[in-house]
Amino acid sequence: MPQFRHVVSSLACALALAAPAYAGKLAIVIDDFGYRPHQENQVIALPPEISVAVLPNAPHSHEMATKAHNAGHEVLIHLPMAPLSKQPLEKDTLRPDMSSAEIERIIRDAVNRVPYAVGLNNHMGSAMTSSLFGMQKVMQSLDQYNLYFLDSMTIGNSQAMRAAAGTKVKVIKRKVFLDDTQNEADIRVQFNRAVALARRNGSAIAIGHPHPTTVRVLQQMVYNLPADIALVRPSSLLNEPQVDTSRPNNAAPAKPAEQLHNPFKGVKLCKPKKPLEPVYATTYFAVLSDSIGESTLMKYMKNQWQGWGSGSPQS
Repeated sequence: MPQFRHVVSSLACALALAAPAYAGKLAIVIDDFGYRPHQENQVIALPPEISVAVLPNAPHSHEMATKAHNAGHEVLIHLPMAPLSKQPLEKDTLRPDMSSAEIERIIRDAVNRVPYAVGLNNHMGSAMTSSLFGMQKVMQSLDQYNLYFLDSMTIGNSQAMRAAAGTKVKVIKRKVFLDDTQNEADIRVQFNRAVALARRNGSAIAIGHPHPTTVRVLQQMVYNLPADIALVRPSSLLNEPQVDTSRPNNAAPAKPAEQLHNPFKGVKLCKPKKPLEPVYATTYFAVLSDSIGESTLMKYMKNQWQGWGSGSPQS
């Protein structure tokens, strides 16, 4: 029996030494796939744990989603959503004021255009994701598919997690944008920040884009990760603890100006058949004088004055 325990103990020690102890999991998603096959092919050549998010209406969406999947990458739908800022929008951009039926149609079309997708994240979307009513319609539609939602967190008060309550949709959140600038030094700083967050919190998701500078930094850094950091797919983080830091936003989406009801719209003005006669100042003051003279207050004062003048007793 002691020999058996010794063998089990030795095996356990050997396994512990053989298996690396990961302090953090890092997921990287590259957005905006479908427009730049040359750069996107370079991303596909990177380790398969790096995931790609494909714009459904991009000219090469089906091709690049298929190539990424065949190379072992996880594929997401990169669905355009309305931003707060004024800028050109992709076709079929989701807006908070859209009907449930319209949102369902757009998501259904996106699923058909991006094969092998297992998740969906938002392209832009600060106006959409900050609307609880809008995101509830999105989550109810996503509930029909086996898709998770990666919140790109383009606005701090995103309602995505709150909106997913009561559905089967799992929500995970982006922690770092790699390439707010296309400067290689800045991208390295952001990459290292993502690593530090993964180590501190147990996991982190970083989002980048297929810019040449971003691709070069990834080619240099993903093969030299610290020993305690594991590169993972976003779907492996679906059961990680998620904290909803949003504030309730129950405001109904405003209708576009052209849809607002105008109660006076279509009402015709009544035009006099003959020109109106001018009103002179003497007539105005005469009417005003008659109105004052016939008022209750003036009649009361007149009666009181007459009573005082006649010497009648006061009750």
